[in-house]
Amino acid sequence: MTASVGIDAMAVYVPRLYLDMRDFAELRAEDYGKLRNGLGLVAMSIPDVHEDTATMGANAVARLIDDNGLDPRRIGRLYLGTESGLDGSKPTATYVLQMLTQRYAPTHGDDCFAHCDVVDLTFACIGGVDALHNVLDWVARGGEAEDRIGVVVSADNAKYELGSPGEYTQGAGGSAVLVSHHPRLLAIDDRWGVCTHPVHDFFKPRRRVAVQQLIDDVLAVAREAGSQVPEDLSRVVRQRLFAEGPAIEIHKDTPVFDGQLSNACYRAALTEAFADFQRRAIADGRHSPDRDPPLTEQWRRILLHLPYAYQGKRMFPDVFLRDRVGRTGWSEVADQAGLGPEDAERPIDDDMRRRVSKTEAYRTFVADRIERGQRASSLIGNQYTGSIFTALMSTLASDLHDGTDLAGCRVGFFGYGSGAKAKVFEGTVAASWREAAGLDLFGQLQARHRIGCDVYEQLHRGMLQSSVMGPRGEFAFLGTESGGAREGARRYAWVA
Repeated sequence: MTASVGIDAMAVYVPRLYLDMRDFAELRAEDYGKLRNGLGLVAMSIPDVHEDTATMGANAVARLIDDNGLDPRRIGRLYLGTESGLDGSKPTATYVLQMLTQRYAPTHGDDCFAHCDVVDLTFACIGGVDALHNVLDWVARGGEAEDRIGVVVSADNAKYELGSPGEYTQGAGGSAVLVSHHPRLLAIDDRWGVCTHPVHDFFKPRRRVAVQQLIDDVLAVAREAGSQVPEDLSRVVRQRLFAEGPAIEIHKDTPVFDGQLSNACYRAALTEAFADFQRRAIADGRHSPDRDPPLTEQWRRILLHLPYAYQGKRMFPDVFLRDRVGRTGWSEVADQAGLGPEDAERPIDDDMRRRVSKTEAYRTFVADRIERGQRASSLIGNQYTGSIFTALMSTLASDLHDGTDLAGCRVGFFGYGSGAKAKVFEGTVAASWREAAGLDLFGQLQARHRIGCDVYEQLHRGMLQSSVMGPRGEFAFLGTESGGAREGARRYAWVA
């Protein structure tokens, strides 16, 4: 792949509802100062009743098509990265395509997406980066003469159990990225550092529940509430409703996770993937350790997967330090952190990370290269697969607002997905990036509606029957079919 393939345009869709973190802190008796200043949390996006993974993805793609005047018939691939899939067999991407076909068939024909290849890619939060990697390869393989274009979609609802340690990191949204030759926004090199280690730091298993225990628990609650429960009701319920076996399997949107282990996996995977990227860059002549400054110094901006806004800068000291060992910048960091020559090669521990993170050198590095990507994350929360793309748009929108000229600058990407895998790659900002960006992200965020904690908990539990804010100018989930051969099929429509 040549550097003439990359991101031509982007669009982001964020739900119109949000919960202010001050309200959340009061609800859960949390320290708002810690949430705001320690983790960077200001608000979390909350999907309304009519919103789900498919609608958020489809709305982002529709915005991409409309903003860029795209002919849907030209889109040859639509790959969706998500860990919030809606079916165990049918790709959520097919629901996205169904909605897009409804919207654009009147102007482009009923078969306007009939020849578009779609699939879901799932690897926790890195699924969107995996989708980008695949679509870049496909566009490049077609050559300039074929002029292929593809769309990478990321859509997720980052949902945790009420009252759980991860609840404050929740968020939701969708993004769409147009991949083409001679991109107007960002050219991406065919050089990827990868690290994969199978671990259980965060996962959503199929959980096996004993039928008899489930029945007994429900009847016990009924008796406690004062209901008269017949003696043989347990046997009748089991025979009529659960005759297939002694247990049932359930799948929950909320994860099983170990926060400390996940942080350790995040740091290790990013550091190893970066080392792999370094090796490849040296091998193909992109980088010379003897001649060039550290790679992280060459990247004007750095985009990371952000489970919460400040996660990236808290996890990055390992990469920052290892990129400077024996190189320009090591002595400055070591002096400021109180490290000696013996520390250069020893494993990085929490004390070293803490020292490095407090140095002026590291603080300046974060402010110059990482901070802009945090801004939208603070206002949205975790988006799983879409968070790194939102970090990119947040960065470009901020630089556009500040009048910064990024043309020709290199940027580095650090994607991560629990389970666990990291990918490191780089791109070069195009000269036309200001015109191509379509950077209305912060305008969207300013137009949202603040909800109270009671509404938040009802939405979380799925108790509301109608939307808080009815859909307008967007795709909406209408419900599922019941009975017959189409039981459970999801229904969607465009609401003007």
